[in-house]
Amino acid sequence: MVKKLFVKYRLYLGVLLLIISVIFTFTNGIGLAWIFYLIGIILVFLHFFIGPLSLAQEYLEDADLEGAQKILDKVRFPGLLYKPIRSTYYFLKSIISSTNQDLDAAESAMKKSVSLGTPMKEVQAQSYFQLGTISYQKSKLKDAESYLKKAINAGLPDNESKAAAYLQLASIAMNRRDFKNVRRYHKMAKEQRPKTKEVVDQLKQLDKYIPRMPG
Repeated sequence: MVKKLFVKYRLYLGVLLLIISVIFTFTNGIGLAWIFYLIGIILVFLHFFIGPLSLAQEYLEDADLEGAQKILDKVRFPGLLYKPIRSTYYFLKSIISSTNQDLDAAESAMKKSVSLGTPMKEVQAQSYFQLGTISYQKSKLKDAESYLKKAINAGLPDNESKAAAYLQLASIAMNRRDFKNVRRYHKMAKEQRPKTKEVVDQLKQLDKYIPRMPG
C-alpha cells in the first residue's frame, strides 16, 4: 500500500518539496534547503524517467484493466522514459488494447515495444508471441507465422505459451492445406503438456481432426 501511494503521488511530492525549497531559501537562505531541492529533483526525475509502470503491472496482475489504463494515462511524455521502461510501457498498452479487442492499437503499441528492444529474451519472445496472436486474429497469416516462429526461437518462458504458439501455427498450416506441418505442430503442441483449459480444448479438437486429414 505504501509503495503504491509513493509511486502514485511521487511527482506531486517532488513538486511540493521543490516549492518548499524555494520558500525556505527566500525565508532562511539556502542552508538545508538544498536537501529538499535534491530529493524533489530526484522524485520528479524518477517520475519522468521510470514512470509508474510497476504500479500498472500490479493492476494488470490483479486483472484490473481500468486501473492499469489510468496509471498508464498518467505517463504524459513516454518519450522521456528510459528505453527499456518505454518498451515495457508500450507492451502493457498493447496487452490492454488486445484485451479490449482494439487490435489495431494493440498491434501498433507492440511493434513500438519490439522496435525499442529489451535485454530480456523472455520478454522479447512474449512480444513476438503477442504480435503473432494479433496478426492471426486479423487474418494476416503470413505475418502471424513469422512472428510466432520468432517467438518460439527467442524462447517462450512457459509450456502454455509454447503450446498455444504451435497450435496457431498448426491452424495456419491447415488453412494452407499443409497437412504435414499440421501434424508436426500438433505433435509439438502435445509435447508441451499444457494445462490451460482453452489450450487443452483446442488440442482435443485438433486430435479429432488429425485422423480425418488426407495423407
